[in-house]
Order: sequence, then C-alpha cells, then structure tokens
Amino acid sequence: MNEIIEFLNELENRKSYYRLNKVRDSIMVEIAVPGQRWEVEFFSDGNIEIEKFISDEEIYDKSELKNLFANFSD
Repeated sequence: MNEIIEFLNELENRKSYYRLNKVRDSIMVEIAVPGQRWEVEFFSDGNIEIEKFISDEEIYDKSELKNLFANFSD
C-alpha cells in the first residue's frame, strides 16, 4: 500500500494527470502524458506491472470513427 501512496504523491507533486481504476486483482493508475498513456497496476502481492500505449503521432479526422465501429464493436 505504501508504494501506491508514494507513487500517487509523486504524480501529484509533478502535477501529472491520473485516474484510478480496479482491474483484475489490482489497483490501476492510468497516466496521460503527451503522446502516451501508461497503465500501472499495483497488486496485493507487491507486484507492479506497467503497460505503455504510445501514439504513432498520426492525427485522424472523423472518418476514422467508421474504422472504430467496423473493427471494434460486437
């Protein structure tokens, strides 16, 4: 628990945007930074997993929404 509190304090000190979520058996901290989104998961056993989503720096117009619905909907 201390690790996640220290981590959140550091994010706040640096004025970094984040939000909390519960995923699987962990507390996930989602952090948004320019061109990236990080997911940092803190597990009760002390394990920490980090996944980074990095932008390809491509900007799309609204026509890309068709791709979203065509490929990622039930």
